[in-house]
Amino acid sequence: METKKIHLSVVIPAYNEEKRIPKTLTEISDYLKQQSYEWEIIVVSDGSSDRTVDIARSFSNQIKNLEVIAMPERQGKGFGVRQGMLKAKGKYRIFTDADNSTPIQEVEKFWPEFDNGYEVVIGSRDIEGADVAVPQPFFRRFLGNGFNLLVQILLGLWGVWDTQCGFKGFSSKAAEEIFSISEIKHFGFDPEILAIAKKRGYKIKEVPIRWLNDADSKVKMSHTIKMFKEVLITRRNLWLGKYDKK
Repeated sequence: METKKIHLSVVIPAYNEEKRIPKTLTEISDYLKQQSYEWEIIVVSDGSSDRTVDIARSFSNQIKNLEVIAMPERQGKGFGVRQGMLKAKGKYRIFTDADNSTPIQEVEKFWPEFDNGYEVVIGSRDIEGADVAVPQPFFRRFLGNGFNLLVQILLGLWGVWDTQCGFKGFSSKAAEEIFSISEIKHFGFDPEILAIAKKRGYKIKEVPIRWLNDADSKVKMSHTIKMFKEVLITRRNLWLGKYDKK
């Protein structure tokens, strides 16, 4: 297979996901095998201390277009996504969470928007048409809504109602331009890449997706505090012109 023909790259950041990665890889590959285009799956293990890497690599016999990147030390989800998106070769590149909370079939909603000229298309749980099969607890929803409002105000992303959904797609051009200059390594990377996209002149399209809350989510209260600090770093970088075109 010639790499230039890869149409879709699916990047899966993973940290200690030995229990969930088999089901996720199976469901994603089963869907992709039915498509007429060429594709690849890239799993990026963020310094996992369990058997995530070994288990993911064991699927190589079943999934011919699978690559597993094993980072020796934990760096953060944002760092892992960045490595995967820059390693990818697809004309279009998406990243999705290892818990498969958004079914891979939802990528079909992205294609019309890419065809309409958007180069950054993101899934949203907070706009009309979204199907949140199992909602988050009230406190987490309240915290998330407050965080998102601050992000919109601080980073000039007004109108982007779900910056944190872990299902985002980019053209190869947008992915390479945005992720090559992003800096945030942890969960605050989502607002940063969207702020960079807007700064670089990319229109962002939000599409409603189906989403199932995972009770075993690794996002904790302490992560929200850290994300807010990272949003402030992104705000500072915007002021300093770090994301401007040179």
